[in-house]
Amino acid sequence: MTSTDTILRVAARGDGVTADGRHAAFAAPGDLLNDDGTLTHGPHHQAPPCRHFPDCGGCQLQHLDDDAYAAFVTDRVASALDGQELTATLRPPLVSPPNTRRRATLHAEGKGGRVTLGFTAEKSHAIVDMRECHILAPALFAVVGPLRTLLQKLGFKRRGDVHLTLSDQGPDVMVTNLTADGLAAAEAITSFCERHGIARFTLDSGIGAETRWEPQPVTITLGGHPVPLPPAAFLQATQEGEDALVAAMREATSGATTIADLFAGLGTFTLALPARVYAAEGARDALFSLKAAAGRGQLPVFTEHRDLYRRPLTVAELDRFDAIVIDPPRAGARDQAEALATCQAKVIGYVSCNPSSFARDAKLLIDGGWRIDWVQPVGQFRWSTHVELAARFVR
Repeated sequence: MTSTDTILRVAARGDGVTADGRHAAFAAPGDLLNDDGTLTHGPHHQAPPCRHFPDCGGCQLQHLDDDAYAAFVTDRVASALDGQELTATLRPPLVSPPNTRRRATLHAEGKGGRVTLGFTAEKSHAIVDMRECHILAPALFAVVGPLRTLLQKLGFKRRGDVHLTLSDQGPDVMVTNLTADGLAAAEAITSFCERHGIARFTLDSGIGAETRWEPQPVTITLGGHPVPLPPAAFLQATQEGEDALVAAMREATSGATTIADLFAGLGTFTLALPARVYAAEGARDALFSLKAAAGRGQLPVFTEHRDLYRRPLTVAELDRFDAIVIDPPRAGARDQAEALATCQAKVIGYVSCNPSSFARDAKLLIDGGWRIDWVQPVGQFRWSTHVELAARFVR
């Protein structure tokens, strides 16, 4: 008889794991791992919907059904906390539906008169030529094929990035490492943009972004306010993900009259918080956009261009606020967390795109006398191992 072992969970990098620590790629909880390494699929193993899976690196977990994927999102957060010997109340995960990604970076390569356009393969620089996609919003995916044709017309013979964002006015496109000079190139770009409802088309040949098409100023609505959108700016990947994180921060800071929003970006939280808000951000373009939107809306927002890695807010500065909202990059914010640990604010709302760095910073806060009130796992990068969260800390 062939002995089997049951896959109990999916680890951080997407492998299924048995009770005795055996790992298996593309395994779902409930699958049986045979001695020869093959799998007998269980009740949570689904047929991946996309023809490009598992070659395409855009998704790692399309073989999980909805229940198993939701459990993975929660387990990623719980495992990170456990690694720091922390526990917390974990709320049910909020997972974005398929075909809702409004921001993505694809890769393009021109070779032999043909352009390949799509995500890179998993753990590879090879580009999987995208012919279908179950994560991109339909309005963005509709641009992929025509854009491939345009790049061929423009004689694209290099390798570059294609930044796609769904703005208020429609698809916003920026292509890097592309030069398109001359009348024929200009006419091809204009025709492409008119035919496919492009809000803005920008090229970056290596010396800075050059907008070649923008019939009206491009914006993204945050907190009910239109914000000027810089090309390739950071934006929460899905509207559902943004809504979940904003709701969590509004709940976390409820009742506060003065709030500091650290790593404020374009103002995802600043513009949604019903309070006087100080917003600190190191990216100048994003901060200018936030300042312009707050000014037009006559909101009580004070902005500061500040690199919070080089110059985190001091304890004395933090003590001026009732509540702190912090949404750092994947590396977390160790130095800022050290100051937060001893400040006198009443509450901290922490948004993270990396459970591991969050857990490390949370340990610093807890050692300083804070406790985790709750954690909200968020899976807006559907079928990806990338997990986000929001948390509330209180004394």
